[in-house]
Amino acid sequence: MTASSPSPRVCLFVTCLVDLMRPSVGFAAAKLIEDAGCTVDVPPGQTCCGQPAYNSGDSATAEALARQTIAACEGFDYVVAPSGSCAGMLKSHYPKLLAGDPAWAERAKAFGAKVHELVSFLVDVRGMTRVAQRLDARVTYHDSCSGLRELGIKEQPRTLLRSVEGLELVEMAYSEICCGFGGTFAVKYSDISNAMVEKKTACIAESGAELILAGDLGCLMNMAGKLRREGRDVAVRHVAEVLAGELSDPPIAAPKA
Repeated sequence: MTASSPSPRVCLFVTCLVDLMRPSVGFAAAKLIEDAGCTVDVPPGQTCCGQPAYNSGDSATAEALARQTIAACEGFDYVVAPSGSCAGMLKSHYPKLLAGDPAWAERAKAFGAKVHELVSFLVDVRGMTRVAQRLDARVTYHDSCSGLRELGIKEQPRTLLRSVEGLELVEMAYSEICCGFGGTFAVKYSDISNAMVEKKTACIAESGAELILAGDLGCLMNMAGKLRREGRDVAVRHVAEVLAGELSDPPIAAPKA
């Protein structure tokens, strides 16, 4: 981008969980996108991406939400979400969901091509290789399923985390294994979900890390709840908070029952 070129316009798709449970992640995401030389907007027309309805078989609601999201966000150069699962829904599933609608099929396809998960956007699109932050902590990273398997997000967060001064990044065993959240999966199959997150928290503890990071708030809240119930002294944060230096809020805690 030359000095005279306009800054790319980015729609920040905040996500429901960030909006309702952890707004600091949205502010951190906006800061990182601006640091990457872009302008950021949050269109008021965005709501849920429709994934819970889609995964529950309610195609009519999912399609309605897809059309609403596309209409609100398609006018931007990029659409960026601080969530692999929501980004995967927008990028991969909207075109399939609306493929049979002549009025929306091409719009959904063009829209999907603009969508990126936050850290992937910073590294793969904007070429960011480091951040000017410091955090004296031993940290491990959980690879969320949608980000890893749908969007190929693996090395991007690690690249940026290794640039944080004072941060020691350690790999836990089975970092690529599901934490058991899976959106509505944790509700429908709570016993299985609990067994899965129990294995995950054991791996976190064995790593010796004092802080667990990930790129999906659902996974983070699920792990935070289990860590708390087990009495483990491990803090939980979204990776964007560390990369942006937005650490004034307390670590993530699961909502009270």
